[in-house]
Amino acid sequence: MKILTFLAYYLFFISIISIFAYKIRAFRLSHRLFYILIAAITLFSACEFKLKPNEDDNDAAHIKVERYDRLQSRYLITGDFSALQEMNTEYPIETRTLVEKMLRIGEVGDHNINEKFLRFYQDSTLQSIISDAGSEYADMDDINKQLKKVFLQLKEWLPNMPIPRVYAQIGALDQSIVVGERMIGISLDKYMGAKYPIYQRYDYSAEQLRTMGRNYIVPDCASFYLLSLYPMENYDSRTQMEKDLHMGKVMWVVNKAMGKQIFTTDYVNIVDRYMDKHHDVSISELLESDDYSKMK
Repeated sequence: MKILTFLAYYLFFISIISIFAYKIRAFRLSHRLFYILIAAITLFSACEFKLKPNEDDNDAAHIKVERYDRLQSRYLITGDFSALQEMNTEYPIETRTLVEKMLRIGEVGDHNINEKFLRFYQDSTLQSIISDAGSEYADMDDINKQLKKVFLQLKEWLPNMPIPRVYAQIGALDQSIVVGERMIGISLDKYMGAKYPIYQRYDYSAEQLRTMGRNYIVPDCASFYLLSLYPMENYDSRTQMEKDLHMGKVMWVVNKAMGKQIFTTDYVNIVDRYMDKHHDVSISELLESDDYSKMK
């Protein structure tokens, strides 16, 4: 479809150029100006073609992790300024989220923010994490395959669900997943595996460590993204049981999309029993429902 659109534009402009070329030949400038016009129109057409919205943006088959973390690593370890420029131009929202909301070291427009950003990561522990994450996640093909499988399934159940862009970053052992509008950020520093030596320096529980491995990246991406699309109304006034069941139904849906039991809480089990008795309830209806009285 895009190729046909491009050809249509191209043929249209060629016809216009032919008319101009006839006029131009009368002034003995035909060859030079003709080829200048050809180059200009071709460049315009190519730019216009490139700037058209990507028709695949909402196709789960094309979802994959964008390696923002590699640019981040290049700048923070080698001081490569071109990497920082690319972070700011190609990933402005991701950079703003990291600097302002995760690290909280200032605003991206501050005159000295680049220096503060670089200095923040000079901590020896963070430098080790950046290096280790680069090695551990040199290849993310397995993650991409899981993302594709899960989001294709979710899209089948939830046809109106927008497909997010997914990117990897290195945080500071804070948030595992950050979710924005049609965007999911994976903090690789929180998925280095239960036995990662640096984790042993901190007061992580055995249960927390169990979920800090590679196998939890995709389930966490899916669950936090679904929570952003199906938030609980009047959250602060709800009972703890209702809050737990709300999370439980999202986890149940993710388990089904993954094709295995990743999340195994009591509340996931309650939702499972409920859905076993109510085969007429769709995934969409389950997620949209705000009535937990029948599940208790």
